[in-house]
Amino acid sequence: MDSMEVNKAAAAVLVAGIVFMVAGIVGDGLVHPKPLKESAIKIEGEAAPVAAAATKEEALTPIGPLLAAADPAAGEATAKKLCAACHTFVEGGKNGVGPDLYGVVGRAHAAAEGFNYSNAIKSKQGPWSYEELNHWLKKPSAYAPGTRMAFAGINSDKDRANVIAYLRSLSKTPEPLPQ
Repeated sequence: MDSMEVNKAAAAVLVAGIVFMVAGIVGDGLVHPKPLKESAIKIEGEAAPVAAAATKEEALTPIGPLLAAADPAAGEATAKKLCAACHTFVEGGKNGVGPDLYGVVGRAHAAAEGFNYSNAIKSKQGPWSYEELNHWLKKPSAYAPGTRMAFAGINSDKDRANVIAYLRSLSKTPEPLPQ
């Protein structure tokens, strides 16, 4: 490398440094931050808001009235968008990352043949009722802590009801709607 190349490299480093320094000075001149009157981080009394948030999260809208107005076709579209990457929806469908969901409403927890369920789901008793599905689809990790299902959940009550109505339709003899 001759001295001309070394000079070019040194000039490039110096120019880059000057550009960044000038940008910092201009940025400081354009932005005038206002000091906070109160600290943004509160150490004391933090436990109460967290507990309140946990209680709020547990409040779940009953599914019965929502199912009465649910649209299975809209639920199918939502399920295909959110669930089809891991689940199938056909009778005798193959298990994928998740089990086949045909006939899931009314089926016992962890009962899809040939699927290796997490202990969190195996520990659940009883069938997949409408309320159980509602809770599961709202936030799987809250319903079954330790589940392997990496899905955040469906926050919208209407969307959850539509998906449950669609899952209900995936059966030769659909479960009766709750009263």
